[in-house]
Amino acid sequence: MHKLLRGHATFRREYVARSRGFLAELASEHQSPDALYIGCADSRVVPELLTSSAPGELFVIRNVANLVPASGPGSASVGAALEYGLGALGVGHIVVCGHYGCGGVKAMIDGVDRVAMPELHRWIADAAVVNSSARDGSGGEGQWRRAVEENVLDQLANLTTYPCVQAGLDAQRLQLHGWVYDLRGGLYVYDDEEARFEEAR
Repeated sequence: MHKLLRGHATFRREYVARSRGFLAELASEHQSPDALYIGCADSRVVPELLTSSAPGELFVIRNVANLVPASGPGSASVGAALEYGLGALGVGHIVVCGHYGCGGVKAMIDGVDRVAMPELHRWIADAAVVNSSARDGSGGEGQWRRAVEENVLDQLANLTTYPCVQAGLDAQRLQLHGWVYDLRGGLYVYDDEEARFEEAR
């Protein structure tokens, strides 16, 4: 905790001192982010860092395995953020970003101990679509990578179950994007025409 507080002191001394005008604008104006980003809670994946985004540019939802539960019971948290991002903020892009080495996707492959981690077990059971790549039984890094990619595509499909998302798509004022981040620094973007993830340049 002391490390975090020291970090905040550094933030105030360095960032705030040179960005007072920008921060005053942020505090006084209505936010207008460029995109709604849905990502994993993994501490190694920092949306603003990997996109070089400033405060105010991303509206962010993060949870274990970057899941978007289908609209209905258990979807209120994600659904509320989607409605606010699209309805109040007018965001025109939604990015679902998974990452290779995702522990939540590994839990889909290996299962979760419902006694030791009952809430994680419930989250995976209720929110996740345990995709064919996760179930294929081949094991190894290749299976894990395919399951991560397929998980992103599943969440893109789940987004369309929300009326606010479907309305934006129908009106052509909203675009959906699937990404997978490589912890070594690369980013892979889903190409609809090629039906595969390709490295961003």
